[in-house]
Parts: sequence; structure tokens; C-alpha cells
Amino acid sequence: MARVDERRGLRRMAPLLGVLLLLLAVRVPADDVIGPLSAVGSDTLAGPMLRWGERLAERHPGVRLQLQARGSASAPAALTAGTARLGAMSRPMNDHEREAFIARHGYPPVELKVARDALVVIVHRHNPLESLGRRELDAIFSESRRCGADHGVERWSQLGGMLPEDRIVLHGRNVASGTHDLFRRRALCGGGFRVRLNEHPGSAAVAAAVAAEPSSIGFVGLNHLTAGVRALQLHDAQGRAVSPTPRAVRRGDYPLWRYLYLYVNLPPGSALTGPEHAFLELVLSPQGQAVVEELGFVTLTEERLMQQRDWLASLPMAE
Repeated sequence: MARVDERRGLRRMAPLLGVLLLLLAVRVPADDVIGPLSAVGSDTLAGPMLRWGERLAERHPGVRLQLQARGSASAPAALTAGTARLGAMSRPMNDHEREAFIARHGYPPVELKVARDALVVIVHRHNPLESLGRRELDAIFSESRRCGADHGVERWSQLGGMLPEDRIVLHGRNVASGTHDLFRRRALCGGGFRVRLNEHPGSAAVAAAVAAEPSSIGFVGLNHLTAGVRALQLHDAQGRAVSPTPRAVRRGDYPLWRYLYLYVNLPPGSALTGPEHAFLELVLSPQGQAVVEELGFVTLTEERLMQQRDWLASLPMAE
């Protein structure tokens, strides 16, 4: 008798269970953006990439970003070899890297600009120096002096004012870094660094080294300024001293501003994977650009964002 009553109770509950399941299906739709997302490249972009990955996982729990931040030089090699589809770089691909990619795949990589940044020359917080011209900067960091200086600068006293006789100690990024390569080309007029440059694998290490040594100078990305260092003004083409403020970087007034890039291995006419499309959509969205600003970089102009959003919207949908 008890089993009969139990079966009758279950039959009466069946319609109610069906309604509950239908409501759950409406309120919690299945997320079809699932799968791996890997990227290789810039240490400078590691912070934004990881934060974008966190935001993406909040929207799509089935996606996790795997990032190898080994330096900008590692991105073209990974894209060319096919071991990654997204490459983060703090400089544009050079001709050799682009040609190697095309030779392997038969088409160029897609280039997206994701933020603006600046190469910032830093000194110890107690250093009284305020600004440097391009020739002085080149004479400090390079022996070739391609920017036109008559002689090298070895000691702080050579820069005038009340600066000490101490020998200048140099700190910077290593050769795998896009920051290293861009500083060499832009600040040293393509010349080579002095052999006594202390090279570091990350900008945080450069800032820490300069903060620890009053006679030192170095170069880092804008978002790596700390309380222990101070950013110098740099002279523009008209000789005006310009600070690396977000406004000056966005307007292009600061001499050593730069774009930060994502490169994508995407054959012409093909679609991005669901995780790739969702990631790039986030990066170019107001929420993605808010991350850029939060982490000390400079957001893109709305015109630039719209151009790249239009490209993303034009791609075929993945099946």
C-alpha cells in the first residue's frame, strides 16, 4: 500500500518538476564558449592579459587563459611555429619576424592595437635631475652616440647643475624584451647599448634596482613607476620638456610613447574560436579598456577601438 501511495505522489509531482527544470533552463542558459585559450609574449602586457583572462572567466567559466610571458620576442616564434594563436607584444613585429610567419603560413598575422604605453626613463627618487634631451639620453646609454652627441656621458656631473661626481649605473630590460628593442631604436637612434648595462628580465626588477641605488638610471614601461623612483621629462623635437602623463601619451606629445599589440594567427576568411572571439571582444570593450587604465596604461582612442571592433564583427561565426 505504501508503494502505491509513493507512486501516486511521484505522478502528482511530475508536472511540477517539469516546470522547475524549464525555469532553470531559461534562467541559466548553457554557455557554449568553452575551450582552451593560450597566449605567448610580452612581460609588459602580462598584467592586462591576466586581468582580461580573469574577466573572461567570470563571463565564461569554461574558458581559462594560459599565458607564457617570456618577452615580446617569443611571440612571433610561437605564432610561426603554430604553438600559439595569440601573441602579445610591446613593440610591432619587425620585417624579419613578419616574413618568417608569411613564409610558414602563406598569409600575414592579424595585428591589433590593445593599449598605449610609454617608455619611461627613471632615476632614484632623490636624484635632482628633471629632464633629458635625446642626445644626452643616447650619450648615457650608448657608446655609438648615433643621436649626435659629441661625447659620452659617464658621470652625473657631466649633465650640469648640482649633480654629483658619481658614475652613472645603467639598468634596463634584456634582449628578449620589446621594451629593450624599442628603446634601442627610438632613444638610441638605432645604436647599441653600453656593455655595462645591467639587463633585467622584467620592468619591476629594473624599477627595484634603480630605487635601491641613488646613482642609477633605467627605463621601464609607464605602469611600473613606484614610490622609489621618479620619471624624467624628455625633450620633444621642439626642445620642450614633456612629462609621461596619460594625456601626453594619448596625444602623442611624449617622445617615447608606443602601442601595445596582440597578434593573431588567423587564416583569411576563417573564424576565431569561441574563446578567442570572446577574449578580443572583451579587450576592445569599455570594460576591457577600463582594465588598461586601472593597471597604469593609456586607453585607445574611440576611433581606433571602433575600427578594430568593426573588423571583429566582420569575421564569420565559428560553427
